[in-house]
Amino acid sequence: MKNAIAAGALALVAAGSCLVLAPAASAAPAAPAACATVTLITGPRDGIGGTSTKNAASSCSDLNLTYSDDSTSTIGDSYAGRLYHTSTGTYQTCSKGYVWANDGSHSVDDSTYWLCTNVLDNTRFTVASYYDRGDTVRITN
Repeated sequence: MKNAIAAGALALVAAGSCLVLAPAASAAPAAPAACATVTLITGPRDGIGGTSTKNAASSCSDLNLTYSDDSTSTIGDSYAGRLYHTSTGTYQTCSKGYVWANDGSHSVDDSTYWLCTNVLDNTRFTVASYYDRGDTVRITN
């Protein structure tokens, strides 16, 4: 019995040594991270609300409006993405301008709700409401 236990222990040690000594498989390239989502409170038209930074680890390059809830209306509002420009020290509305969105969820694949496109990593951004402020929006970026 002692010989059987000793032989079993020796087999486990030998198997463990083989695992340690085996060459590591080459690592596959890391897949891009999924898009990141942030919830913001909107600012007034052409103003500044809650701010965030374009996620550098994200595979998305756009600011996509994926949810909106107008705080003063049951139907919706128009929203614009605004990017911070270090050269002027100001936020500027993206070229798409204001986009109407009913309250609720919006598809990340629907270009209607791409507030800003080709946004550089680590760019500060905010969202403005056309008719009021204080709306809750989710931006997938």
